[in-house]
Amino acid sequence: MKIQTEQSVQWFEKINEKIQANKEYLTELDQAIGDSDHGINMARGFQETVNKLTGQDYETVSDVMKDAAMTLISKVGGASGPLFGTAFLKFSMAVKGKEPVDYDALTNGLEEGLQGVKGRGKATTGEKTMVDVWSSVVAYLKQGEGSFETDRLSDTAKKAMEQTKGMMATKGRAAYFKEKSIGHIDPGSVSSFYVFDALAEVLKEAEQ
Repeated sequence: MKIQTEQSVQWFEKINEKIQANKEYLTELDQAIGDSDHGINMARGFQETVNKLTGQDYETVSDVMKDAAMTLISKVGGASGPLFGTAFLKFSMAVKGKEPVDYDALTNGLEEGLQGVKGRGKATTGEKTMVDVWSSVVAYLKQGEGSFETDRLSDTAKKAMEQTKGMMATKGRAAYFKEKSIGHIDPGSVSSFYVFDALAEVLKEAEQ
């Protein structure tokens, strides 16, 4: 399993496709326990990211991640921009000099991204945030022995996303809803599922 520069660009293209296709769904989720703008913000930010990456001549995965991160930070509104941007910025720093990005580098990069999100959002697992999905994926990868099933990667992210429905939010805007936040899936966790579902697709295509 290796991620080349070309695949890292494809990763963001696939994330963007999923977010654009589900923009209204993300907005509906955020209307229940947020500011109603998650879908709009994410759709705008990831479209801008793809616009930035497309047509550029990148030499390393790290460079792709850095440009993507800075675009997300500047173009996605609300808390999501800094959180997703920080995740990919930390990822970029972790894989610098690793070309292509192999299994260990990917795992380390995502773990650094997770730590970045935890630090930026002052959040941990079980608080109904994107951390729940990122931490589950990192834990799954760390169990592996240099390889993993792409379908399992996607399923792990999906299961973690679905589990946020039964949690009570204690961080972010959703925390204001307290017990009323239970029964609703966290929008940030859904966007995070799209991130890892897209990664699984890119890696699966690369194996063929």
